[in-house]
Order: sequence, then C-alpha cells, then structure tokens
Amino acid sequence: MTKRPNILVTGTPGVGKTTLGKELATRTGLTFVNVGDLAEEGILSPGQLYDGYDEEYQCPVLDEDRVVDELEDKMEEGGVIVDYHGCDLFPERWFHIVFVLRTDNTQLYTRLENRGYTGKKLQDNVQCEIFQTIYEEAMEAYSQDIVHQLPSNTPEDLERNLDQMVQWTEQWIKDHN
Repeated sequence: MTKRPNILVTGTPGVGKTTLGKELATRTGLTFVNVGDLAEEGILSPGQLYDGYDEEYQCPVLDEDRVVDELEDKMEEGGVIVDYHGCDLFPERWFHIVFVLRTDNTQLYTRLENRGYTGKKLQDNVQCEIFQTIYEEAMEAYSQDIVHQLPSNTPEDLERNLDQMVQWTEQWIKDHN
C-alpha cells in the first residue's frame, strides 16, 4: 500500500482553510477532515465530541481528547488533510507538514462579518490574526521545519498555494514509497 502524508491546514477562522483543504483533497486524492464538521456530525453520534457550549462566543466547545481519539486510526493510516483553527491539540507525530494560512486583517474582518461574527467574537478573531496566534501556536507545537505560512487573500493566492501543496504531496509520496 502506498504511504501518503498527513497535512494540517490551520489558521484563524475565515482565512480559507476549508476551501483550500477540500480542493487539495480533490487534486491529491487525500481524505479531507474538517474537525468542526466531524464534531457536529460525529461518527458515533452527533455532538459527542463536544464538551459544553461557550455562551460568550455562541459556539460549542470541543472535547479535544475525544477528537484526538476519534481521529487516531485514520491518522495512523495516513493520507489525511485536517482542517481546524487550532493546532496544539493534535499530537506532533500526526503531521508531515503544517500550513498556516494568513489573511490581511481588513479582508478577514469583512469575511467574518459576512459570516455573521459580531462584537467580541469578531474582534478576538481579527486580533488573533494580527498577533499571529495560530502561527506561533504551530511553531511551538510542531517542528519548525514543517510549519509554513501561506498568504490567503486572493483567488491567485489560493491557486498558488494549491499548486505548491500538490507539488509537495506528490514529492512526499515519491520520496516515501
């Protein structure tokens, strides 16, 4: 059986992780997993990967241990693209490369507003991007040589990122089989 890499696509909400991850899966044949959708749909039963509700941010709280348990077998098989706005909950051994998408703050603000984000939730997510919180989290959680920042502002950025990631995936498969 062909060995295939595991890829983490992370970044602040609204930077384009899901769009990029789904298209990357289409182009490479890897399996796409959006952690938010996984928790919502749940393989065992819907909502079992939640551990309460955050009233301030108006969203469910993930049970990180259960999420890791749910994904463990799939990750060991390889060939998985994981999409999530956090990264330090996942074991370092899972990923061969980590892509942190970055978006210009004014664009991000507009994208999040269009999603219905308001008040503290909107402000905190834009601040998270300004302070490079997810990038720093990734640099602390994983070997620095596998963490890469990619701009995610325009359709051209998306295409360039996809080309780069497809090329990386093909090379990884060639080198490890």
